[in-house]
Amino acid sequence: MAPRPSSLGPILLSVLRIVAGLLFLEHGAIKLFGFPPGSPMPMPPAMTLLWFAGLIELVGGTLIALGLFTRIAAFICSGEMAVAYFMGHFPHGFFPANNMGDAAILYCFVFLYIAAVGPGPWSLDALRSRGRPSQR
Repeated sequence: MAPRPSSLGPILLSVLRIVAGLLFLEHGAIKLFGFPPGSPMPMPPAMTLLWFAGLIELVGGTLIALGLFTRIAAFICSGEMAVAYFMGHFPHGFFPANNMGDAAILYCFVFLYIAAVGPGPWSLDALRSRGRPSQR
C-alpha cells in the first residue's frame, strides 16, 4: 500500500531543508573560499558586507542542512536574503526575472517557512528533542 501523501509532508520538509541548506552554503563557500572554482564572483575582502553575507550563508546553510538550531538559522538567512534582494537586485528593476533576484526571493521565503514550521524529522534538532524530558 502506498503511503498517504500527507504522511510524506514531514519527510519532504526535511528534504527541502537539506537541499536548500546545501545550496545556500555553496553560495557562502564561493564567496569566502572561491570554491567550487569557476565562479564569476571574486572573493570579497574580509570584514566587508559581502564577506559577512558569505559567512552567514556558509554557517547558516550548514546549520540548516544539518537541522541544528534550524529555526534561528533559517530566520537569519531569510533576513539576509531580504536585505540582499532589496540592496542588490531591486535597484536594477522591479521584476525579479529581469533583476536576477528570483533566487534571493525564493531563498527568503523557503527559509522563512522553515523558521516557522521547524526542521522536520530528519534533523539534529529532532534528535536533540527526543533526548529531552517532555515539558509540562
